[in-house]
Amino acid sequence: MKKIGLYNPFLDTLGGGEKHILSIMDALAELGYEISIFWDKNLNREIRNRFAIRSVYLWKWSPNIFKHRSIGNRIFRLASLAQDDLKVTYDYFFYVTDGSYFFSSAKKNFVFAMVPDKKLYNLNLLNRLKLWNWQFISNSTFTQKWLKKWGVNSIAIPPYVDDKFFIDKESKKEKIILSVGRFFPHLHSKNQEKIIETFKLLKLSNPSFKDYKLILAGGLKKEDEEYFNQLKSVVRNDSSIIFKTNIPLYELYELYKLSNYFWHFTGLGVDENKHPEGVEHFGIAPLEAIASGCLTFCHSSGGPKDFVIEGETGFLFDNQEKLIVKMIAVEKNPLLQKKVKEKGRIIIKNRFSYQVFKEKVFELL
Repeated sequence: MKKIGLYNPFLDTLGGGEKHILSIMDALAELGYEISIFWDKNLNREIRNRFAIRSVYLWKWSPNIFKHRSIGNRIFRLASLAQDDLKVTYDYFFYVTDGSYFFSSAKKNFVFAMVPDKKLYNLNLLNRLKLWNWQFISNSTFTQKWLKKWGVNSIAIPPYVDDKFFIDKESKKEKIILSVGRFFPHLHSKNQEKIIETFKLLKLSNPSFKDYKLILAGGLKKEDEEYFNQLKSVVRNDSSIIFKTNIPLYELYELYKLSNYFWHFTGLGVDENKHPEGVEHFGIAPLEAIASGCLTFCHSSGGPKDFVIEGETGFLFDNQEKLIVKMIAVEKNPLLQKKVKEKGRIIIKNRFSYQVFKEKVFELL
């Protein structure tokens, strides 16, 4: 049985990037490979609660030998790693980079690049030596483009959309605007405060939206509770704005199914050419929204530009004012709504199905 190891220093975030790399492990498990995750806590329950990962209970959880950055720990001798009193040789090893690199004696190694941040890809002479038997994988064509500018060649493997997100086209929608994304203020923030502000302006701008609700759903970690409390203070007693934190997957499916609109604000206020790390790197949530028949509006930056086709799969906006104008126009045009919902589902299913994803993963090996 071939053995695969994975280390992701951000694993407990359980965001879109984590779902992506774990989906790669899930696909490889179909080949009968043994998957080992380097982390000090077994996260089976959390992963199954958040993501549709089928093979997670078959995975092994190994002590996290990477958590210290000393030279001894960063020279990772996979071939002689002791596990359950047996010597284990890994055939493939996957690593989500935090900017540090190490030697690996696995037969084949992959760096998973999910953030287009230049300082994470310093290919000095020592790092080039460490990476002699590694290959880079990028999470999107957007990230791939930036890595190439910095002298790093990569294979782009975008994530897939689970079949459960593809709803029946006759499904009844409600007056809900949904936004899905982790509650945190740093890096590529989901800009929930701006979303709340825009929603209030939209309701004041046009009576068609007076009965709409805004639902903000996403993961919340303890260290981000101060930011979350700030959001709640902005909302105050507005009952039309609802927060949903750390919800299980079945509830997320239901929210997508019921929501008529979807907003994604990551990248708003960021100069993409100067700070590509600050915009959306791919955008799995908007992809799921389109599959679920939501009229999807994304800021016109980063990864979503690859699959949000204006007036066909969704809509792009540069600022809050343009979003409001487009929302009012779309709300008044039921024929356009029907066209975008139907065409969007077809395009996303053709480009981002599990079968397409799996074939790209298998090509790596």
